[in-house]
Order: sequence, then structure tokens, then C-alpha cells
Amino acid sequence: MNKLLTTLFALLIFFSACAQLDKNSDLYKTILTKDSLLFDVGFNHCDIKQFENLLSENLKFYHDKDGISDKTKFLTDLKNGICNEETHRKVQRFLVKESTEIFPLYKNGVLYGAVQNGEHTFSEKRESQAGIAKFTNVWQLENGEWKLTTSFSFDHQAYENKTVKSIFDNETEIQKWLKENKVPTLGIGIIENGKLQQVKVFGEISKGISAPYNTIFNVASLTKPVTAIVALQLVSLGKWELDEPLYKYWIDPDIANDPRTKKLTTRIILSHQTGFPNWRWMNETKKLNFQFDPGTKYQYSGEGMEYLRKALEKKFNKSLQQLANELIFQPLNMNDTKYVWDKNVDTTRLAIGYDKDGIPYETVKNEIPNAADDLLTTVEDYGKFLVSVINGDGLSKKVFEEMTIKQVASTKGKYFGLGFEIYDLDNEETALSHGGADNGVQTLFVILPKTKNGLLIFTNSDTGVSVYETLLKHYLGDNGQKIVDIETK
Repeated sequence: MNKLLTTLFALLIFFSACAQLDKNSDLYKTILTKDSLLFDVGFNHCDIKQFENLLSENLKFYHDKDGISDKTKFLTDLKNGICNEETHRKVQRFLVKESTEIFPLYKNGVLYGAVQNGEHTFSEKRESQAGIAKFTNVWQLENGEWKLTTSFSFDHQAYENKTVKSIFDNETEIQKWLKENKVPTLGIGIIENGKLQQVKVFGEISKGISAPYNTIFNVASLTKPVTAIVALQLVSLGKWELDEPLYKYWIDPDIANDPRTKKLTTRIILSHQTGFPNWRWMNETKKLNFQFDPGTKYQYSGEGMEYLRKALEKKFNKSLQQLANELIFQPLNMNDTKYVWDKNVDTTRLAIGYDKDGIPYETVKNEIPNAADDLLTTVEDYGKFLVSVINGDGLSKKVFEEMTIKQVASTKGKYFGLGFEIYDLDNEETALSHGGADNGVQTLFVILPKTKNGLLIFTNSDTGVSVYETLLKHYLGDNGQKIVDIETK
């Protein structure tokens, strides 16, 4: 066994010196797919056929506790052990995804295999892991099919979630983690059982000054769900119609002669089926246009939300800021939330946005509301808003159902409801979510209507998305992992 370990560590040193694959590369995704079939399906559900299909006839499996196995012995031990129906131990294996490294193998410039390094945990449930081990798998193309030819499983020990727990239980560690990810300020809101249970703000508001609990963030496209709820509350009050054509109140001059304006409704706008570009300035002409017929497919559009704003303001003779104040901000005591910049913005609490090199962007100061972008708010304020959404405050039962129904397929197997993107999770759970991304802004929330739990993430850096995966898995457990898997597949 000493010779085995010497050989193994020599391999690890060799491959650590080589260039590992980018997580978005096709080969990286292929190997992770094979890993998922082998363990998420095969091992965790005792689907022996997955092992029969994916294990090479020449398999050599080296385990630091159980010795060496070939394919026949491996399958026999699996059937008689973990997958024995009478003595089923129900042990499952979970890949520590952030530990995964994959390196290609070439001969004369032709790809013939790949090495996968990483860690995996074993237990009855993901949230109560019992053991952790390192592994190295060698995958090889055999007649055009990926097969596991050699596997090392070693360094088995009791599980301690050192990475996550040390970060979130230790102020020094989280500050170090934020610096590594080039995130000056991080805000987190944690919702449990339909209540905002925790608000945490980490990092600095300016050089040497810690960010306060009530730091003000620009949340980019997290503006859109607020605008959506303004409209949906008006529908619930009987003052606005979900499927009423908006041309009665507003027609944009750029498309005044296009008959498709009569097809635009609040439902079509909130589910992003307008046919508009995201922003008209992205067009060569800089003018608004229809890129397909409204209501026929999905295309994310900030212009659609602005179209809705103008229709609402014409109908009610009030600004979006006034409507939101009356329906949402004042009832929920969201005193630091606003669409427009004014003299009351406390700049000492404002999280300025930064690029990946730590250079600040110019602060956006809107004089009129933008229905799709640049809302100013705090973690606590927006957390209150999300709690109200989870609990259906101000919405009729019918409107709440419309909001959470899949109106149109979006991307990566997800859907859009009314104002919110929808994930299908396990155990018939769904998640409502939205993200925001602008210069110096990366924000995200996920809420779970069934369990009434949720997570809110604010960052003020172009690199902020780099912290999402750890936060989602730490605070939402299996549901967070499922969302990460969907977004990285």
C-alpha cells in the first residue's frame, strides 16, 4: 500500500502542475455528467447498471481501507454491501463540487482520457455528513465511450465542513474570503418560516471603515420584482387588469405604427414575452422595436418593464415611486428603499460599485424611476419585501397563483412566472428567484414558497457572483445545491 500511495501522490503532483480545465469547458461538463451518473444515480440509488456501463472491464479500484478491487469484485461488494436489500445501509455519496479539478490527457495531440481530482462526502443525508475522503479518478475513452479505468479513494476521515463553517463563524475568515473574491461589501438576508430571521453585512463601506448593518446597495435588476408586485397588487385591488392591452394608456413613439402594440399586456411584460430587446440602445438604430410577436416566446427585457411603468403612471397619474410608496414601501416600513436619487440618500451608508480590479464606478443617480434597474435599498428592507411576497401580502389568491405559475420557458430548464424566475426542485418544491447584474453590482435572491425560506445576496463588485455558490449551499442546503447544479450544467 505504501507503493500505491507513493505512486498516487506522484500523480497528484504531476497533474497539479498541468493546466486544469475551465468549469465551462465541454470536457469538464462531460466528466461531471459521468460522475453524476455513477454516483448520484448509480451509487445513491443502487442502480447497478450505471456501474456496469461506466466501469471499464480493466478497472482497478484502490481504497485506503478496503484494499484493491477489479470490476467483478467491486460490483460484488456493492451488491452484497450497501445495495443489499436486507442490510441496506442507505449510505449516499455527495461530490464536493468546488473541490473538483479535471485535467485532460493527450497522446500525440489526441484526447484519450481525463483525470478527475476532488473530495466527496458519505452519509445518510447531505446536511449531516459522516465521512469525507479524497479521490482521483482516471477516465478513458474506450471505443468512443468514457469509462472509469482507475480510481483511488483515500484519506477517509470524519466530516467537518471546515470551509463553510470556518468562514461564517469567524469574522476574520470571512473578511479574508471576501478579499480573495475581490468583494468589498457583502449583504446577506436569511428568511426562515416566513420571517426575516437574520441580516448580515460584511466587509468595508470605504477603506478602513466597516460596512454598517443598514448599508444601502444598488440592486440592479432586483428592481423588476418590486415593480411586478406594484402591478400585481393593483390587479388584486381591482384597479388594473392583467390581460388588458396597454395601448389604451401608453404607446411608445418608436413603435406607434406597429399593430403589435395592441398585443402588449401586463402578463406578457412580467413574463418577458414582449419581443423587445433588453434595451433599445443595444439596437443599431437605438430605437425600440419588436424582434418577434409578443406572447410567442421568452426574451428578457428591461424595456418591457419601462413600458409597463409608463402605462401605470399614465393610468394613475402618479409616478412609480409614489405607487410603490403607497403599496409597498410605507406599509412595510422600507424607509431606505427608493427608485430615485434624492437629498435624503445617506451617502455615508452607500456601497459604491467596483470593477474586478477594485476601481470604483460612477454612482448612478436616477432623477426619474426606472422600473427595471437601479433600485436603492438595504438587506433588511428588501428582506421585508421578500417575506411579504412569500406570504402573499397584498395579493389575491388568484393573482398569487398566476405569479407562481410557469408562464413561459426561460433558460436552463427554468421558467418565468409573473416577475419571478421559477426553479423546479426536489420534493415538489419550487423556488422563485431573480438576479441583478450591472457595473459594480451582483445581486440574487431565492425564495421557497412551500417552506417559506429564502436567501438574499447583495454585493457591490463585478466579481460578486463568485460567492454565490458557497452561500447558496451553506444557507439553503440541498435546495441551494440543486440551484447551483442547474446554473452550472
